[in-house]
Amino acid sequence: MTTYFITRHSGAIDWARQQGIVVDHQLAHLDIDMIDSGDTVIGSLPVNLVAEVCEKGASYIHLSLRIPEDWRGRELTAEQMVAFGAKLERYRLKKSDEPLQ
Repeated sequence: MTTYFITRHSGAIDWARQQGIVVDHQLAHLDIDMIDSGDTVIGSLPVNLVAEVCEKGASYIHLSLRIPEDWRGRELTAEQMVAFGAKLERYRLKKSDEPLQ
């Protein structure tokens, strides 16, 4: 069982270290084919990728933040992430087969 932290942001990497989060691999991009049942994926991934992670039997832990609109698109430091309430939250997600109409 492998733990992946998917982020390209240095502030998020620093924040995770400061929180004592231990991972096996930190990657800038998720290759879904690398994920096996029992693995853990940490990140802020699009919902379709989260569904694929969960479908493979892996756990998904979301790096959640409440970033004000005027701060979006900026690189954040670990300290700014703390100020914006950074936390890890576990999610289980399944794509729905219900028709759109």
